[in-house]
Amino acid sequence: MEILLPIIVAIIGIIAGGAFGWIVANRAGKSRLRDAELKAEQIIAESEHKAEMKLKEADLSAKDKFIQMKQDFEHETQSKRHELRRDEKKLADKENSIERKMDLLRKKERDVQSRERLTAQQEKQLRNKQNELGDLIERQNRQLERVAGMSAREAKALLMENLENQARAEAAKIIKDIKERAEANAEREARHIIVDSIQRCAADTTVESTVSVVSLPSDELKGRIIGREGRNIRAFETATGIDVIVDDTPDTVILSGFDPIRRETAKIALEKLILDGRIHPARIEEAVKKAEKEMSLIISEAGEQACFEVGIHDLDPEMVSMLGRLKYRTSYGQNVLQHSIEVAHLSGHIASMLEIDPLTAKRCGLLHDIGKALDKDQEGTHTELGYKFARRHNENQIVLNAILSHHEDVEAETLYAVITKAADAISGARPGARRESLENYVKRLERLEKVADGFEGVEKSYAIQAGREIRVIVEPEEISDKESSLIASEIAQKIQQELEYPGQIKVTVIREMRSVGYAK
Repeated sequence: MEILLPIIVAIIGIIAGGAFGWIVANRAGKSRLRDAELKAEQIIAESEHKAEMKLKEADLSAKDKFIQMKQDFEHETQSKRHELRRDEKKLADKENSIERKMDLLRKKERDVQSRERLTAQQEKQLRNKQNELGDLIERQNRQLERVAGMSAREAKALLMENLENQARAEAAKIIKDIKERAEANAEREARHIIVDSIQRCAADTTVESTVSVVSLPSDELKGRIIGREGRNIRAFETATGIDVIVDDTPDTVILSGFDPIRRETAKIALEKLILDGRIHPARIEEAVKKAEKEMSLIISEAGEQACFEVGIHDLDPEMVSMLGRLKYRTSYGQNVLQHSIEVAHLSGHIASMLEIDPLTAKRCGLLHDIGKALDKDQEGTHTELGYKFARRHNENQIVLNAILSHHEDVEAETLYAVITKAADAISGARPGARRESLENYVKRLERLEKVADGFEGVEKSYAIQAGREIRVIVEPEEISDKESSLIASEIAQKIQQELEYPGQIKVTVIREMRSVGYAK
Protein backbone atom coordinates (compact mmCIF):
# COMPACT_ATOMS: atom_id res chain seq x y z
CA MET A 1 0.00 0.00 0.00
CA GLU A 2 2.86 2.33 0.74
CA ILE A 3 4.15 1.74 -2.76
CA LEU A 4 0.78 2.03 -4.59
CA LEU A 5 -0.29 5.22 -2.89
CA PRO A 6 2.37 7.42 -4.46
CA ILE A 7 1.68 5.86 -7.84
CA ILE A 8 -2.02 6.52 -7.57
CA VAL A 9 -1.33 10.09 -6.46
CA ALA A 10 0.96 10.55 -9.46
CA ILE A 11 -1.61 9.13 -11.85
CA ILE A 12 -4.29 11.38 -10.45
CA GLY A 13 -1.94 14.35 -10.78
CA ILE A 14 -1.20 13.51 -14.37
CA ILE A 15 -4.87 13.16 -15.21
CA ALA A 16 -5.65 16.43 -13.51
CA GLY A 17 -2.82 18.21 -15.33
CA GLY A 18 -3.94 16.83 -18.70
CA ALA A 19 -7.51 17.93 -18.09
CA PHE A 20 -6.37 21.38 -17.12
CA GLY A 21 -4.16 21.65 -20.23
CA TRP A 22 -6.98 20.58 -22.50
CA ILE A 23 -9.30 23.16 -21.00
CA VAL A 24 -6.67 25.92 -21.52
CA ALA A 25 -5.92 24.82 -25.14
CA ASN A 26 -9.62 24.67 -25.97
CA ARG A 27 -10.15 28.19 -24.74
CA ALA A 28 -7.12 29.50 -26.70
CA GLY A 29 -8.34 27.79 -29.92
CA LYS A 30 -11.75 29.38 -29.62
CA SER A 31 -10.13 32.79 -29.15
CA ARG A 32 -7.98 32.38 -32.30
CA LEU A 33 -11.04 31.19 -34.24
CA ARG A 34 -12.92 34.29 -33.29
CA ASP A 35 -9.96 36.48 -34.36
CA ALA A 36 -9.75 34.70 -37.74
CA GLU A 37 -13.46 35.11 -38.31
CA LEU A 38 -13.15 38.85 -37.57
CA LYS A 39 -10.23 39.19 -39.99
CA ALA A 40 -12.10 37.26 -42.68
CA GLU A 41 -15.07 39.54 -42.31
CA GLN A 42 -12.81 42.59 -42.61
CA ILE A 43 -11.13 41.19 -45.75
CA ILE A 44 -14.49 40.39 -47.33
CA ALA A 45 -15.74 43.88 -46.56
CA GLU A 46 -12.65 45.48 -48.04
CA SER A 47 -12.86 43.27 -51.17
CA GLU A 48 -16.47 44.17 -51.68
CA HIS A 49 -15.59 47.87 -51.33
CA LYS A 50 -12.73 47.58 -53.86
CA ALA A 51 -14.96 45.68 -56.28
CA GLU A 52 -17.54 48.43 -56.06
CA MET A 53 -14.83 51.04 -56.75
CA LYS A 54 -13.55 49.07 -59.77
CA LEU A 55 -17.05 48.75 -61.17
CA LYS A 56 -17.61 52.47 -60.76
CA GLU A 57 -14.25 53.26 -62.45
CA ALA A 58 -15.03 50.89 -65.35
CA ASP A 59 -18.43 52.44 -65.74
CA LEU A 60 -16.93 55.93 -65.84
CA SER A 61 -14.22 54.84 -68.36
CA ALA A 62 -16.85 53.27 -70.59
CA LYS A 63 -18.94 56.43 -70.47
CA ASP A 64 -15.88 58.57 -71.34
CA LYS A 65 -14.94 56.29 -74.25
CA PHE A 66 -18.50 56.36 -75.52
CA ILE A 67 -18.56 60.14 -75.32
CA GLN A 68 -15.18 60.34 -77.18
CA MET A 69 -16.35 57.92 -79.89
CA LYS A 70 -19.54 59.91 -80.27
CA GLN A 71 -17.55 63.14 -80.68
CA ASP A 72 -15.22 61.50 -83.22
CA PHE A 73 -18.15 60.15 -85.18
CA GLU A 74 -19.83 63.55 -85.21
CA HIS A 75 -16.58 65.21 -86.34
CA GLU A 76 -16.06 62.66 -89.12
CA THR A 77 -19.68 62.99 -90.18
CA GLN A 78 -19.29 66.76 -90.31
CA SER A 79 -16.14 66.41 -92.44
CA LYS A 80 -17.90 64.03 -94.83
CA ARG A 81 -20.77 66.50 -95.15
CA HIS A 82 -18.30 69.26 -96.08
CA GLU A 83 -16.64 67.00 -98.66
CA LEU A 84 -19.98 66.06 -100.14
CA ARG A 85 -20.92 69.73 -100.39
CA ARG A 86 -17.60 70.49 -102.16
CA ASP A 87 -18.07 67.56 -104.55
CA GLU A 88 -21.61 68.67 -105.28
CA LYS A 89 -20.35 72.18 -106.01
CA LYS A 90 -17.58 70.86 -108.30
CA LEU A 91 -20.07 68.65 -110.09
CA ALA A 92 -22.40 71.59 -110.59
CA ASP A 93 -19.52 73.68 -111.94
CA LYS A 94 -18.52 70.90 -114.33
CA GLU A 95 -22.09 70.57 -115.54
CA ASN A 96 -22.19 74.31 -116.17
CA SER A 97 -18.84 74.16 -117.99
CA ILE A 98 -20.00 71.23 -120.13
CA GLU A 99 -23.18 73.07 -120.96
CA ARG A 100 -21.19 76.15 -122.03
CA LYS A 101 -18.89 73.98 -124.16
CA MET A 102 -21.89 72.29 -125.76
CA ASP A 103 -23.32 75.70 -126.61
CA LEU A 104 -19.97 76.71 -128.09
CA LEU A 105 -19.76 73.48 -130.10
CA ARG A 106 -23.27 73.95 -131.44
CA LYS A 107 -22.35 77.49 -132.45
CA LYS A 108 -19.14 76.28 -134.16
CA GLU A 109 -21.12 73.55 -135.92
CA ARG A 110 -23.53 76.16 -137.29
CA ASP A 111 -20.54 78.26 -138.42
CA VAL A 112 -18.94 75.25 -140.13
CA GLN A 113 -22.16 74.41 -141.93
CA SER A 114 -22.53 77.98 -143.14
CA ARG A 115 -18.89 77.99 -144.27
CA GLU A 116 -19.38 74.69 -146.10
CA ARG A 117 -22.33 76.15 -147.95
CA LEU A 118 -20.27 79.24 -148.79
CA THR A 119 -17.33 77.06 -149.87
CA ALA A 120 -19.57 74.96 -152.09
CA GLN A 121 -20.87 78.13 -153.75
CA GLN A 122 -17.31 79.43 -154.21
CA GLU A 123 -16.19 76.09 -155.67
CA LYS A 124 -19.06 76.19 -158.12
CA GLN A 125 -18.15 79.73 -159.14
CA LEU A 126 -14.49 78.71 -159.41
CA ARG A 127 -15.32 75.78 -161.69
CA ASN A 128 -17.34 78.06 -163.88
CA LYS A 129 -14.48 80.57 -164.03
CA GLN A 130 -12.01 77.75 -164.74
CA ASN A 131 -14.17 76.54 -167.60
CA GLU A 132 -14.39 80.09 -168.96
CA LEU A 133 -10.62 80.49 -168.52
CA GLY A 134 -9.98 77.19 -170.29
CA ASP A 135 -12.08 78.27 -173.23
CA LEU A 136 -10.30 81.61 -173.31
CA ILE A 137 -6.86 79.98 -173.16
CA GLU A 138 -7.81 77.57 -175.92
CA ARG A 139 -8.94 80.45 -178.17
CA GLN A 140 -5.77 82.38 -177.37
CA ASN A 141 -3.61 79.30 -178.07
CA ARG A 142 -5.23 78.88 -181.46
CA GLN A 143 -4.61 82.54 -182.22
CA LEU A 144 -0.98 82.22 -181.04
CA GLU A 145 -0.49 79.12 -183.21
CA ARG A 146 -1.72 81.03 -186.24
CA VAL A 147 0.48 84.05 -185.43
CA ALA A 148 3.66 82.12 -184.38
CA GLY A 149 3.42 79.40 -186.98
CA MET A 150 4.15 76.54 -184.46
CA SER A 151 2.03 73.97 -182.67
CA ALA A 152 1.19 74.05 -178.96
CA ARG A 153 3.46 71.06 -178.32
CA GLU A 154 6.43 72.81 -179.93
CA ALA A 155 5.73 76.00 -178.01
CA LYS A 156 5.39 74.01 -174.79
CA ALA A 157 8.73 72.28 -175.37
CA LEU A 158 10.43 75.61 -176.02
CA LEU A 159 8.83 77.11 -172.95
CA MET A 160 9.85 74.13 -170.79
CA GLU A 161 13.44 74.40 -172.00
CA ASN A 162 13.52 78.11 -171.17
CA LEU A 163 11.93 77.46 -167.79
CA GLU A 164 14.41 74.63 -167.03
CA ASN A 165 17.40 76.86 -167.80
CA GLN A 166 15.88 79.65 -165.75
CA ALA A 167 15.14 77.21 -162.88
CA ARG A 168 18.70 75.87 -162.91
CA ALA A 169 20.08 79.41 -162.78
CA GLU A 170 17.70 80.37 -159.98
CA ALA A 171 18.45 77.11 -158.12
CA ALA A 172 22.19 77.78 -158.37
CA LYS A 173 21.65 81.30 -157.04
CA ILE A 174 19.44 80.02 -154.19
CA ILE A 175 21.97 77.31 -153.30
CA LYS A 176 24.74 79.86 -153.24
CA ASP A 177 22.71 82.23 -151.04
CA ILE A 178 21.69 79.43 -148.66
CA LYS A 179 25.24 78.15 -148.46
CA GLU A 180 26.63 81.60 -147.73
CA ARG A 181 24.05 82.24 -145.01
CA ALA A 182 24.56 78.80 -143.48
CA GLU A 183 28.32 79.20 -143.50
CA ALA A 184 28.04 82.68 -141.97
CA ASN A 185 25.85 81.41 -139.13
CA ALA A 186 27.07 77.86 -138.55
CA GLU A 187 30.71 77.67 -139.64
CA ARG A 188 31.88 80.12 -136.99
CA GLU A 189 30.23 78.18 -134.16
CA ALA A 190 31.28 74.77 -135.51
CA ARG A 191 34.86 75.96 -135.94
CA HIS A 192 34.85 77.29 -132.40
CA ILE A 193 33.60 73.98 -130.96
CA ILE A 194 36.04 71.85 -132.97
CA VAL A 195 39.10 74.04 -132.49
CA ASP A 196 38.42 74.47 -128.79
CA SER A 197 37.97 70.71 -128.41
CA ILE A 198 41.19 69.96 -130.32
CA GLN A 199 43.18 72.48 -128.28
CA ARG A 200 41.95 70.96 -125.04
CA CYS A 201 42.26 67.32 -125.96
CA ALA A 202 45.18 66.93 -128.40
CA ALA A 203 47.27 63.88 -127.46
CA ASP A 204 50.69 62.65 -128.51
CA THR A 205 50.95 59.97 -131.17
CA THR A 206 53.16 56.92 -131.40
CA VAL A 207 54.75 55.81 -134.66
CA GLU A 208 53.86 52.26 -135.58
CA SER A 209 56.81 49.90 -135.30
CA THR A 210 57.48 46.18 -135.48
CA VAL A 211 60.79 46.07 -133.58
CA SER A 212 61.97 46.75 -130.03
CA VAL A 213 65.56 47.44 -128.99
CA VAL A 214 67.07 45.98 -125.80
CA SER A 215 70.29 47.54 -124.51
CA LEU A 216 73.02 45.24 -123.16
CA PRO A 217 75.62 46.09 -120.52
CA SER A 218 78.27 44.59 -122.79
CA ASP A 219 78.65 42.59 -126.00
CA GLU A 220 79.70 39.52 -123.99
CA LEU A 221 76.06 38.84 -123.16
CA LYS A 222 75.23 38.24 -126.83
CA GLY A 223 76.97 34.86 -126.71
CA ARG A 224 75.08 33.91 -123.53
CA ILE A 225 71.81 34.96 -125.13
CA ILE A 226 72.54 32.74 -128.15
CA GLY A 227 73.72 29.84 -125.97
CA ARG A 228 75.55 26.71 -126.90
CA GLU A 229 74.61 25.81 -130.49
CA GLY A 230 71.83 28.44 -130.27
CA ARG A 231 69.72 26.59 -127.68
CA ASN A 232 69.02 29.69 -125.57
CA ILE A 233 67.86 31.88 -128.44
CA ARG A 234 65.69 29.04 -129.83
CA ALA A 235 64.10 28.49 -126.43
CA PHE A 236 63.45 32.23 -126.08
CA GLU A 237 61.88 32.54 -129.54
CA THR A 238 59.74 29.44 -128.93
CA ALA A 239 58.49 30.72 -125.57
CA THR A 240 57.73 34.27 -126.76
CA GLY A 241 56.93 33.92 -130.47
CA ILE A 242 59.30 36.84 -131.19
CA ASP A 243 62.38 36.80 -133.40
CA VAL A 244 65.65 37.77 -131.69
CA ILE A 245 68.13 39.55 -133.99
CA VAL A 246 71.70 39.57 -132.74
CA ASP A 247 73.90 41.53 -135.18
CA ASP A 248 77.01 43.67 -135.10
CA THR A 249 75.28 46.63 -133.48
CA PRO A 250 77.24 47.26 -130.29
CA ASP A 251 75.53 46.56 -126.93
CA THR A 252 72.14 46.03 -128.60
CA VAL A 253 69.74 43.17 -129.33
CA ILE A 254 66.67 43.65 -131.54
CA LEU A 255 63.31 41.94 -130.96
CA SER A 256 61.15 41.67 -134.08
CA GLY A 257 57.46 40.74 -134.29
CA PHE A 258 54.11 42.08 -135.46
CA ASP A 259 52.31 41.46 -132.15
CA PRO A 260 53.25 44.42 -129.91
CA ILE A 261 52.06 42.72 -126.71
CA ARG A 262 54.22 39.66 -127.35
CA ARG A 263 57.11 41.90 -128.30
CA GLU A 264 56.80 43.92 -125.08
CA THR A 265 56.51 40.68 -123.05
CA ALA A 266 59.67 39.37 -124.71
CA LYS A 267 61.46 42.65 -123.94
CA ILE A 268 60.53 42.46 -120.24
CA ALA A 269 61.62 38.81 -120.05
CA LEU A 270 64.96 39.47 -121.79
CA GLU A 271 65.70 42.46 -119.54
CA LYS A 272 65.02 40.26 -116.49
CA LEU A 273 67.35 37.55 -117.82
CA ILE A 274 70.09 40.10 -118.50
CA LEU A 275 69.71 41.57 -115.03
CA ASP A 276 69.77 38.13 -113.40
CA GLY A 277 72.67 36.84 -115.49
CA ARG A 278 71.46 33.23 -115.52
CA ILE A 279 70.39 32.42 -119.07
CA HIS A 280 69.37 28.85 -119.90
CA PRO A 281 66.15 27.21 -121.26
CA ALA A 282 64.55 26.51 -117.87
CA ARG A 283 65.30 30.02 -116.62
CA ILE A 284 64.01 31.47 -119.90
CA GLU A 285 60.62 29.75 -119.49
CA GLU A 286 60.37 30.99 -115.91
CA ALA A 287 61.27 34.56 -116.93
CA VAL A 288 58.72 34.53 -119.77
CA LYS A 289 55.94 33.39 -117.41
CA LYS A 290 56.79 36.14 -114.94
CA ALA A 291 56.90 38.67 -117.79
CA GLU A 292 53.45 37.55 -118.97
CA LYS A 293 52.02 38.11 -115.47
CA GLU A 294 53.74 41.48 -115.26
CA MET A 295 52.39 42.36 -118.71
CA SER A 296 48.84 41.54 -117.57
CA LEU A 297 49.27 43.95 -114.66
CA ILE A 298 50.68 46.63 -116.97
CA ILE A 299 47.71 46.23 -119.32
CA SER A 300 45.20 46.43 -116.45
CA GLU A 301 46.95 49.51 -115.04
CA ALA A 302 46.88 51.16 -118.47
CA GLY A 303 43.13 50.54 -118.73
CA GLU A 304 42.51 51.82 -115.20
CA GLN A 305 44.60 54.93 -115.89
CA ALA A 306 42.60 55.60 -119.07
CA CYS A 307 39.31 55.27 -117.16
CA PHE A 308 40.61 57.53 -114.39
CA GLU A 309 41.79 60.14 -116.89
CA VAL A 310 38.42 60.22 -118.62
CA GLY A 311 36.36 59.99 -115.40
CA ILE A 312 34.59 56.66 -116.06
CA HIS A 313 34.72 54.45 -112.94
CA ASP A 314 32.06 51.73 -113.38
CA LEU A 315 33.44 49.63 -116.25
CA ASP A 316 33.63 45.85 -115.99
CA PRO A 317 37.19 44.69 -115.08
CA GLU A 318 37.43 42.67 -118.29
CA MET A 319 36.55 45.75 -120.33
CA VAL A 320 39.17 47.76 -118.41
CA SER A 321 41.77 45.11 -119.26
CA MET A 322 40.69 45.14 -122.90
CA LEU A 323 41.11 48.92 -122.97
CA GLY A 324 44.63 48.46 -121.63
CA ARG A 325 45.46 46.20 -124.60
CA LEU A 326 44.82 49.16 -126.89
CA LYS A 327 48.00 50.72 -125.49
CA TYR A 328 49.89 48.27 -127.71
CA ARG A 329 47.69 48.75 -130.79
CA THR A 330 48.32 51.44 -133.39
CA SER A 331 46.36 52.63 -136.42
CA TYR A 332 48.19 54.64 -139.09
CA GLY A 333 50.86 55.37 -136.50
CA GLN A 334 48.34 56.65 -133.92
CA ASN A 335 48.21 54.86 -130.55
CA VAL A 336 44.65 53.53 -130.26
CA LEU A 337 44.39 53.95 -126.47
CA GLN A 338 45.55 57.58 -126.68
CA HIS A 339 43.17 58.03 -129.61
CA SER A 340 40.27 56.60 -127.54
CA ILE A 341 41.08 58.90 -124.62
CA GLU A 342 41.28 61.86 -126.99
CA VAL A 343 37.94 60.95 -128.59
CA ALA A 344 36.39 60.64 -125.11
CA HIS A 345 37.61 64.12 -124.12
CA LEU A 346 36.46 65.59 -127.44
CA SER A 347 33.04 63.94 -127.12
CA GLY A 348 32.61 65.13 -123.54
CA HIS A 349 33.57 68.69 -124.44
CA ILE A 350 31.24 68.81 -127.46
CA ALA A 351 28.41 67.30 -125.40
CA SER A 352 28.90 69.95 -122.70
CA MET A 353 28.69 72.71 -125.28
CA LEU A 354 25.51 71.12 -126.67
CA GLU A 355 24.11 70.82 -123.10
CA ILE A 356 23.72 67.03 -123.00
CA ASP A 357 25.28 64.48 -120.63
CA PRO A 358 29.10 64.64 -121.04
CA LEU A 359 29.75 61.39 -119.11
CA THR A 360 27.65 59.34 -121.54
CA ALA A 361 29.45 61.00 -124.46
CA LYS A 362 32.85 60.23 -122.86
CA ARG A 363 31.83 56.60 -122.33
CA CYS A 364 30.89 56.28 -126.01
CA GLY A 365 34.18 57.89 -127.09
CA LEU A 366 36.33 55.76 -124.78
CA LEU A 367 34.78 52.45 -125.91
CA HIS A 368 34.21 53.20 -129.62
CA ASP A 369 37.40 51.38 -130.79
CA ILE A 370 37.51 48.62 -128.13
CA GLY A 371 36.99 46.06 -130.89
CA LYS A 372 40.52 46.80 -132.16
CA ALA A 373 41.83 44.90 -129.13
CA LEU A 374 40.02 41.81 -130.51
CA ASP A 375 40.27 42.08 -134.31
CA LYS A 376 43.66 40.34 -134.50
CA ASP A 377 42.33 37.21 -132.80
CA GLN A 378 38.79 37.00 -134.20
CA GLU A 379 37.04 37.42 -137.54
CA GLY A 380 34.95 40.51 -138.21
CA THR A 381 35.35 44.27 -138.29
CA HIS A 382 36.44 46.05 -135.14
CA THR A 383 33.01 47.74 -134.91
CA GLU A 384 31.17 44.40 -134.93
CA LEU A 385 33.59 42.81 -132.45
CA GLY A 386 33.44 45.84 -130.15
CA TYR A 387 29.63 45.86 -130.31
CA LYS A 388 29.39 42.16 -129.39
CA PHE A 389 31.98 42.47 -126.61
CA ALA A 390 30.28 45.52 -125.06
CA ARG A 391 26.85 43.87 -125.32
CA ARG A 392 28.15 40.80 -123.45
CA HIS A 393 29.19 43.15 -120.63
CA ASN A 394 25.75 44.82 -120.44
CA GLU A 395 26.61 48.22 -121.91
CA ASN A 396 23.58 50.42 -122.59
CA GLN A 397 22.09 50.82 -126.06
CA ILE A 398 23.45 54.36 -126.51
CA VAL A 399 27.06 53.12 -126.20
CA LEU A 400 26.38 50.05 -128.36
CA ASN A 401 24.94 52.19 -131.17
CA ALA A 402 27.88 54.61 -130.94
CA ILE A 403 30.36 51.70 -131.29
CA LEU A 404 28.54 50.18 -134.24
CA SER A 405 27.75 53.40 -136.10
CA HIS A 406 30.97 55.43 -135.84
CA HIS A 407 32.06 54.00 -139.23
CA GLU A 408 28.49 54.13 -140.60
CA ASP A 409 27.96 50.35 -140.41
CA VAL A 410 24.49 51.21 -139.10
CA GLU A 411 22.55 54.45 -138.81
CA ALA A 412 23.25 56.66 -135.78
CA GLU A 413 20.23 56.55 -133.47
CA THR A 414 21.25 59.20 -130.93
CA LEU A 415 23.09 62.49 -130.79
CA TYR A 416 25.81 60.74 -128.76
CA ALA A 417 26.59 58.46 -131.73
CA VAL A 418 26.88 61.48 -134.03
CA ILE A 419 29.21 63.21 -131.54
CA THR A 420 31.37 60.06 -131.26
CA LYS A 421 31.68 59.84 -135.04
CA ALA A 422 32.62 63.53 -135.29
CA ALA A 423 35.16 63.28 -132.43
CA ASP A 424 36.70 60.16 -134.03
CA ALA A 425 37.09 62.03 -137.33
CA ILE A 426 38.58 65.06 -135.56
CA SER A 427 41.11 62.94 -133.65
CA GLY A 428 42.15 61.05 -136.77
CA ALA A 429 42.22 64.00 -139.15
CA ARG A 430 43.95 66.68 -137.09
CA PRO A 431 47.52 67.49 -138.23
CA GLY A 432 50.10 65.05 -136.90
CA ALA A 433 47.59 62.51 -135.64
CA ARG A 434 48.13 59.78 -138.19
CA ARG A 435 50.37 58.74 -140.97
CA GLU A 436 49.03 56.98 -144.03
CA SER A 437 50.77 54.52 -146.31
CA LEU A 438 51.79 56.01 -149.66
CA GLU A 439 49.76 53.50 -151.66
CA ASN A 440 46.49 54.18 -149.79
CA TYR A 441 47.17 57.90 -149.91
CA VAL A 442 47.63 57.90 -153.71
CA LYS A 443 44.54 55.72 -154.25
CA ARG A 444 42.41 58.05 -152.13
CA LEU A 445 43.51 61.10 -154.14
CA GLU A 446 42.90 59.29 -157.45
CA ARG A 447 39.36 58.31 -156.40
CA LEU A 448 38.68 61.89 -155.35
CA GLU A 449 39.80 63.31 -158.71
CA LYS A 450 37.87 60.61 -160.58
CA VAL A 451 34.61 61.61 -158.91
CA ALA A 452 35.05 65.27 -159.95
CA ASP A 453 36.15 64.40 -163.51
CA GLY A 454 32.90 62.48 -164.06
CA PHE A 455 30.79 65.66 -164.17
CA GLU A 456 29.89 67.24 -167.50
CA GLY A 457 31.72 70.48 -168.20
CA VAL A 458 34.72 69.64 -165.96
CA GLU A 459 38.03 70.17 -167.74
CA LYS A 460 40.39 68.92 -165.01
CA SER A 461 40.43 68.42 -161.25
CA TYR A 462 43.32 68.43 -158.78
CA ALA A 463 43.35 67.03 -155.22
CA ILE A 464 45.55 69.19 -152.99
CA GLN A 465 46.40 69.64 -149.29
CA ALA A 466 46.65 65.87 -148.69
CA GLY A 467 43.17 65.31 -150.09
CA ARG A 468 41.46 67.89 -147.90
CA GLU A 469 40.64 70.10 -150.88
CA ILE A 470 39.86 69.46 -154.53
CA ARG A 471 40.04 72.21 -157.14
CA VAL A 472 37.85 71.70 -160.19
CA ILE A 473 38.52 73.64 -163.41
CA VAL A 474 35.43 73.85 -165.65
CA GLU A 475 34.91 74.81 -169.28
CA PRO A 476 33.80 78.48 -169.27
CA GLU A 477 31.78 78.02 -172.47
CA GLU A 478 29.69 75.22 -170.96
CA ILE A 479 29.38 76.25 -167.27
CA SER A 480 28.15 79.69 -166.22
CA ASP A 481 29.05 81.51 -162.99
CA LYS A 482 25.75 80.57 -161.39
CA GLU A 483 26.10 76.94 -162.47
CA SER A 484 29.56 76.82 -160.85
CA SER A 485 27.97 76.96 -157.39
CA LEU A 486 25.52 74.22 -158.38
CA ILE A 487 28.23 71.90 -159.71
CA ALA A 488 30.34 72.46 -156.56
CA SER A 489 27.40 71.35 -154.44
CA GLU A 490 26.75 68.29 -156.65
CA ILE A 491 30.41 67.20 -156.51
CA ALA A 492 30.44 67.56 -152.71
CA GLN A 493 27.28 65.44 -152.43
CA LYS A 494 28.71 62.70 -154.65
CA ILE A 495 31.95 62.63 -152.63
CA GLN A 496 29.91 62.18 -149.45
CA GLN A 497 27.96 59.30 -150.99
CA GLU A 498 30.81 57.36 -152.63
CA LEU A 499 33.99 58.00 -150.61
CA GLU A 500 35.15 57.50 -147.02
CA TYR A 501 37.51 60.13 -145.63
CA PRO A 502 38.42 61.76 -142.32
CA GLY A 503 37.31 65.31 -141.57
CA GLN A 504 35.97 67.33 -144.50
CA ILE A 505 36.91 67.99 -148.12
CA LYS A 506 36.63 71.47 -149.61
CA VAL A 507 35.38 71.60 -153.22
CA THR A 508 36.52 74.70 -155.17
CA VAL A 509 35.16 75.22 -158.70
CA ILE A 510 37.23 77.56 -160.90
CA ARG A 511 35.74 79.12 -164.03
CA GLU A 512 38.27 81.20 -165.96
CA MET A 513 37.60 82.98 -169.25
CA ARG A 514 40.65 83.94 -171.30
CA SER A 515 40.55 86.00 -174.45
CA VAL A 516 43.66 85.82 -176.63
CA GLY A 517 44.60 88.05 -179.53
CA TYR A 518 47.68 88.07 -181.77
CA ALA A 519 49.30 91.16 -183.27
CA LYS A 520 51.13 90.52 -186.54
